[in-house]
Amino acid sequence: MHVVDAMTPRSELVTVELPGTRDDVLEYLQEYGFSSVPVVKERDGAEIYRGLVSRDDLIDSPDEDQLALLMRDVPTITTDADIHAAAKLMREEAARRVPVLDADDDEQLRGIITLTDIVRAIAREEIDGETPVGELASRDINTTYVDTPLPVGEREIYYANVPYTVVLDDDGEMTGILTEVDIVEVARVVEGEDDTGESIAEQDSEWAWEGIKAVGNSYFPTRNVEIPAEPIAEIMTEDVVTISRTKTAKEAAQAMITNDIEQIPLFAGGDLVGMVRDIDLLGGI
Repeated sequence: MHVVDAMTPRSELVTVELPGTRDDVLEYLQEYGFSSVPVVKERDGAEIYRGLVSRDDLIDSPDEDQLALLMRDVPTITTDADIHAAAKLMREEAARRVPVLDADDDEQLRGIITLTDIVRAIAREEIDGETPVGELASRDINTTYVDTPLPVGEREIYYANVPYTVVLDDDGEMTGILTEVDIVEVARVVEGEDDTGESIAEQDSEWAWEGIKAVGNSYFPTRNVEIPAEPIAEIMTEDVVTISRTKTAKEAAQAMITNDIEQIPLFAGGDLVGMVRDIDLLGGI
């Protein structure tokens, strides 16, 4: 199977064009909820690919307004590449999205291949998914206590650099799971204004989320997020999808796609022994 068979084609992609500003990028990131956007430029009546700009790029350079200076080079792949090569690239670069360029012209953007695209291909048996998940799962598990306040739980997820935390009860047993998606669903967005001298949400905020906003003449709107200070138990998902270590990557992929999740706790003999994340499945193909 080739990358072109699994990717999202150019006709369905949102892009930003040079010359442009951070405002152009913010408009698309906010409207579509993407974490990054490909950058293109018109030359002699034709579109050429120039790079990628992400939300992190905007945060890292709060005073830079020009898109040309905000974008960066990222790993790319071509339409004729095997999907196994895309999976290897994602694992090595910890990338969830890879721009796909024309096999005969490395300036022509043909699409984007995402981690979800590859997981879907595994689920459909279009690529190998017979490796037992026990061989792929991470043994490091991020956990928290069931009565932990939600803002603290969010910080635990942030510092662990994973999109989840397994919730444990008084006996140390799994009673649920909390994900970034759960937090976003209950978080309240607070709009305000700040001086143009700062382009990020206030540092004292409990949680700064998409704090960067379009800069105006004197002020720009900020977006901070308030998280309810209630226990994680009231927000977490209690009916957790789990998997045993003898199940295959294909079965894990099918469960992820069906339930719209990115990770599944791994159990053996009734004990929680690991976590199978979507990116882990790439190690089996």
